[in-house]
Amino acid sequence: MRCDEISQYLAGAVDDTTVLDAPATHHVSSCLRCQAELAHYRRLLRSLRSLREEPVTAPADLPALVWARIDAGDRPSPWPRRVAYAGAVAATAAAGAGAIVLVATRSRRLRLAS
Repeated sequence: MRCDEISQYLAGAVDDTTVLDAPATHHVSSCLRCQAELAHYRRLLRSLRSLREEPVTAPADLPALVWARIDAGDRPSPWPRRVAYAGAVAATAAAGAGAIVLVATRSRRLRLAS
C-alpha cells in the first residue's frame, strides 16, 4: 500500500471511527511518514479534548483592552465605534460557529467513510 492511499483513513483510526485492515496496519507500522501523521492526529485529538474539558475564559477587561488598542492606532477608523465593536463581536461569533461546523462536518465525514 502507498501513503496517499492510507492517509485519508489515519484520522479515523485515531478516534476509532475507522478500522485499518491488515495491509494498512502493516504499512503504518513500517512507514515513518504515516507514523508521524498518525502521531500528529493523536496530538490534535488530545488538544481538542483538552479544550472541551478546560474552557477558556476571556479577561473581564477585554472590551477595555480592545478599545485601548483601537485608540492607540495611528489612523482614525472610518467606522463609528459602535459599528466596529458590533462587527468585531459578529466576526468572532461567526469564526467560532465556522470552527464548530468544520469540526462537526469532518467528524461526520470520517464516520460515513468507515
